[in-house]
Amino acid sequence: MATLNDVARMAADLPEVVEGERNGQRTWSVAGKVFAWERVFSKADIKRYGDQEPPDGPILATRVADLGEKEAVLAEGRAGFFTIPHFDGFSAVLIQLSAADDEKLREAVVDGWLALAPPALTRRYLETLDGT
Repeated sequence: MATLNDVARMAADLPEVVEGERNGQRTWSVAGKVFAWERVFSKADIKRYGDQEPPDGPILATRVADLGEKEAVLAEGRAGFFTIPHFDGFSAVLIQLSAADDEKLREAVVDGWLALAPPALTRRYLETLDGT
């Protein structure tokens, strides 16, 4: 079971990540853009679940490149990955950390970083992975 501290370690492995806080929730950003953040359900979010029990926390939101990638990630049926109406039309997915696979979680954190990091930084990062 992953925790927000695990997310912090994953994010810290990426270049130029800054951990911060917004509305009392942890955030991770690159070049001033938040790519992952702790997402607490609002009363309106919980109300939309009606009689269903909403996923319990902690919940992480991560950016994706675009809505097509969001659809693809959700279509894969990854354990713990989901969305809510508040995120309709927004290129991000939600992840229930207690249900997510560590490898898929790490992939989501990296993908979020890649979606918002400056192109030169992403090139350098990808080159280090390729060994060039």
